[in-house]
Amino acid sequence: MIEPGPVVLVSTMSGKKTNIMTMSWHMMVDFEPPIIACVMSNRDYSFDALKKTKECVINIPTVELAKKVVACGNISGKDIDKFKKFGLTPSAAACVRSPLIDECYANLECKVIDTKLAPKYNIFILEVLRAWIDRPQTPPHHPSSGQRQVRGGRRDHQAAFQDEIAFILGISVIWNADVPCNGQVL
Repeated sequence: MIEPGPVVLVSTMSGKKTNIMTMSWHMMVDFEPPIIACVMSNRDYSFDALKKTKECVINIPTVELAKKVVACGNISGKDIDKFKKFGLTPSAAACVRSPLIDECYANLECKVIDTKLAPKYNIFILEVLRAWIDRPQTPPHHPSSGQRQVRGGRRDHQAAFQDEIAFILGISVIWNADVPCNGQVL
């Protein structure tokens, strides 16, 4: 029936404490600038961090990370460091304090721009400030054969898919760390 988007990992940082949360309730809201809505339960440890800091990173995992994605979603980060527990590598983001997850295919640095729906519906509205993509990795949600199911049959366009994912997400993919974050270098 109605299903959420691909499962992602949301990383946050509050004070010096990082956390990772598994999330599947999100959607694109706008393209220019890229805006994402996400639902995060107010019972989740990450909810308070996101509410307090107003920033996060949406990390798009590969299929190879499936077991770690599930494991991250089945335990609270309140008392443990999920990066250490699940062998994931945090790295510095350019525009936010929340860390990127190196093992993920893509990382979207985000700031919260609207919390009006958070008290009642747990919905945060995020603006993507910066996007990173690891081209050598296999894109998520894509058969390894390079075939994608489309109306009228299958098409072979694996090479085009890496650019297509950025278009679908409505983001500009950045490879140069010297490019400013919305006009501001952090």
